[in-house]
Amino acid sequence: MLTQGINHIALLTNDADRLCAFYRDVFDAEVLSDGPEEAGKSGVRLAVIHIGPTSELNVFEIDGNTEAQRQTPGFGRGRLDHFGLQAASIDAFETIRDRLISRGAADAFVTDFGQILSLFFRDPDGLEGEVCVANPDAEPGVSHPPGTPSARYVARID
Repeated sequence: MLTQGINHIALLTNDADRLCAFYRDVFDAEVLSDGPEEAGKSGVRLAVIHIGPTSELNVFEIDGNTEAQRQTPGFGRGRLDHFGLQAASIDAFETIRDRLISRGAADAFVTDFGQILSLFFRDPDGLEGEVCVANPDAEPGVSHPPGTPSARYVARID
């Protein structure tokens, strides 16, 4: 393979402060830079959020641009439907899950795809994201369809 993953995803927002705070507070992401896209020019703000070893969100706040307000259901969003983030560990996944649930950005449902666990969330602008992690309970060669609940996160009734 000639690539090492995603370098960056460019997002449009109407509130870069709110979006930066969300990714910083939930994912421990670092805002690397924040200011005018071009020095001395106003109207376009670019915040760069470091979300992984080689991955960033490039967040653009553009005066008068309303694209971030447009919300559509899954698979009706155009060519980019959602993005997935890789949690560093199952412990990190659980911390992120707790933070997302406490903010109302995700429900408690975790999908068991077999080799990975997945949690969907919505950021403050409504963009859908997914957090994935290697499934510590996976059985080799077994996969499950979307909507399969993870036994690890299903409330047990005794």
